[in-house]
Amino acid sequence: MRNTRLSRRRLTLITAVLATASVAVAGCGGSSDDSSSAVPTSGGDSGLDAVYADAPVAGDDAILSDSTMAEIKERGVLRVAAALDAPLLSQQDPSNPDDVEGFDIDLAKMLAIYIIGEPNIEIVPPASETREALLQNGTVDVVFNTYTITEERAQQINFAGPYFTSGLAIAVTADNDDISGVDDLDGKTVIVGANTPAVTAVPEVAPGAEVTSFATDPQAVQALVQGRGDAYVQDYTLLVAAAANDDNIKVVGEPFTEEPYGIGLPPDDQDFKDFVNDWLQQIEDDGSWAEIFEATLGTVVEGDAPTPPEIGSVPGS
Repeated sequence: MRNTRLSRRRLTLITAVLATASVAVAGCGGSSDDSSSAVPTSGGDSGLDAVYADAPVAGDDAILSDSTMAEIKERGVLRVAAALDAPLLSQQDPSNPDDVEGFDIDLAKMLAIYIIGEPNIEIVPPASETREALLQNGTVDVVFNTYTITEERAQQINFAGPYFTSGLAIAVTADNDDISGVDDLDGKTVIVGANTPAVTAVPEVAPGAEVTSFATDPQAVQALVQGRGDAYVQDYTLLVAAAANDDNIKVVGEPFTEEPYGIGLPPDDQDFKDFVNDWLQQIEDDGSWAEIFEATLGTVVEGDAPTPPEIGSVPGS
């Protein structure tokens, strides 16, 4: 484990991103179609080789016998529910399908190293509404999927973290000058992702809006571009992360919620939750969390990496 710690300014992602608010950015996906097929991947070419090489590895005393950690180590691969279509978060390389990179998936690889000693992961792409089921039925070990911690979800599964804080924002087509923030959503058709915080947040801020939902983020973006809605409300991180991918849409206004991301874990497994939280604290303390941020989301955000939220600091965590 490294002893050096990166110097980081105490600011949230939202504050950092707002420094680039004059740039029109594109919105894209964070949740792929539900699929029974898995994508094996180990490492990648994200420029994080040194981070992987110095990553902490759990001691034998941390791998409890007959535990989830022991099962994963014996299997030799961490099964992860993650998107394949979220730029800078979890993006598959079309020319090399085994290579998936981004903030979420690189953190997942770091967790695999902590348990197994190698960044061996197997990705199962979820839809937003299937993430709890994938954990409950044992299809995956963890979910890294811009997964907002809520008390309702925490009744069904466990969360480690939070490890990041983002917020809901608004995307419109590039030629739309009628919508500049939440105050303009009343009377409009607003697209949201199924089973995302936007489903309940939009009626609260714009009770006169007509809400229509789509199963995946790519479907929602396509619907916006095709004119089947006036605006698309989704996580600001996802919208910023897709800045180079679609010139047809832009983000307007400021984030109007705070969304703490958690690592989804199987229900009723406190040992595994404690284990993952211990790992998360280690990579935050040694600076590798910040290095991963700067190599991924940090490439489109001005300023230093934000300070991660305190582990266990939100209801449901």
